[in-house]
Amino acid sequence: MNRAFLPLLKSIGIAILAVSSFAHAAEEPKAPAKADPAKGEALYTNGDATRNITACVSCHGAAGNSTISTNPKLAGQHEAYIAKQLDNFKGPDRNNPIMTAFAKAMTADDVKNVAAFLSTQKPKAGAAKNKDTVELGKQIYRGGIAEKNVPACAGCHSPNGAGIPAQFPRIAGQHQDYTHAQLVSFSAGTRKNSVQMTTIAKRMSDDEMKAVSDYVAGLK
Repeated sequence: MNRAFLPLLKSIGIAILAVSSFAHAAEEPKAPAKADPAKGEALYTNGDATRNITACVSCHGAAGNSTISTNPKLAGQHEAYIAKQLDNFKGPDRNNPIMTAFAKAMTADDVKNVAAFLSTQKPKAGAAKNKDTVELGKQIYRGGIAEKNVPACAGCHSPNGAGIPAQFPRIAGQHQDYTHAQLVSFSAGTRKNSVQMTTIAKRMSDDEMKAVSDYVAGLK
């Protein structure tokens, strides 16, 4: 080979390597952005009129402590659980006329930010109201219903209702009306985002659902 061509070949080789390295770098996925609780608080408190997102606070209360019994308390809820529910509202597994519209307007970063904000808020305590059924609710929560093959709620949601992060939600202090409505929805198949809860709820009577919902409201 003519030695005169060696510098040219060397230059071509360097150029090819540079282009290859650039292309490889361009293909590498970007690391997902970290959740920003401050942005989550802003969206939760103020909404975003430009995207028709109403302030979450109007239904779920200041810092996630809803005062409306049919709307869930979200304060202190596990970050991963909130994010999963918002994503589920975007599909067929958890269709809700109000939440589905809002969830679809939210970006992935919005979801992470709001979830991060709510997970750091302090939940306010609730209370059981029906003294006639509190023992039945306690029995179901702690021991299940053996003859119906209903497992103890405490097995997944923990003895004090704190749940297990990234797996099972916190339910302590949740409104009776909301918890009961979700059990009914699971039983009827209108909420489809937990095979486990659908199976369990279908085995329970309405009185049993109401009793355990009331008991859960008093957990701290």
